[in-house]
Amino acid sequence: MPIAKVRDMEMFYEEHGTGDPLLLIMGLGGNLDWWGDPFLQALAVHYRVIAFDNRGVGRSQQVETGYTIAEFADDSVALLDALHIPQAHILGISMGGMIAQEIALQHPEHVVKLILVATNCGGRMAIPAESHVLEMLDRRNTTVEESKSRLMQVLFPHDFIESNADFIHENWKQVTKKPTADVTFGRQLLAIRAWSSCDRLSQLSMPTLIVHGSADILIPPANAKLLAQHIAHATLQLIEGAGHGINAQKPIETAKVIVDFLQ
Repeated sequence: MPIAKVRDMEMFYEEHGTGDPLLLIMGLGGNLDWWGDPFLQALAVHYRVIAFDNRGVGRSQQVETGYTIAEFADDSVALLDALHIPQAHILGISMGGMIAQEIALQHPEHVVKLILVATNCGGRMAIPAESHVLEMLDRRNTTVEESKSRLMQVLFPHDFIESNADFIHENWKQVTKKPTADVTFGRQLLAIRAWSSCDRLSQLSMPTLIVHGSADILIPPANAKLLAQHIAHATLQLIEGAGHGINAQKPIETAKVIVDFLQ
């Protein structure tokens, strides 16, 4: 089991493929299993893909401190250092996209190209989800079946859920193999709420790809357009019909957009 000593903890990671390094950063409550094999393997055909469990998540060490977006960014860079990788393409999804932005802002020398998937710039400028969607993230006093239904509704469009029952069942098994503790989930939520990059986006100078699902209800697509407007060298690509779980719902199409941008 590959473990790297990263700052004050031991971090679990995996590598797939060869080529230029591409670091993948997962979002709220997720571990590297959430990327899904189809998405990982589509990228690994072209790149050395490095995915990891954020601090306190999955198979990485449970620690009590360091739960801010800036600290998560430092963790990511420290993993690259541990693997002797001076520069990489950086890809983050959802909260991972916030971490990726922070890396690009605080450690630009480590970033070749930046890929922001299903994310926003936080703070007051970010366009929030509707209240009923945010309520579905509340994991308190819910049964397993209720939690499954809520998470799938947040990640995928209703018509996709209705017509892909087997996929939904397998996806649920995948994302619950190593469930994130409620305390860690809460710490990540607080980190998201305390963070913003909106007034700093003009500092970004590296080529940037913004990928978003047109049917994302958790982070509405208007956020992607906002990012594209404020990042100088940004390209925006909307994936039609994709929800927040864009990497799982449309792995090949999403990976192709990313590979086309990086090549």
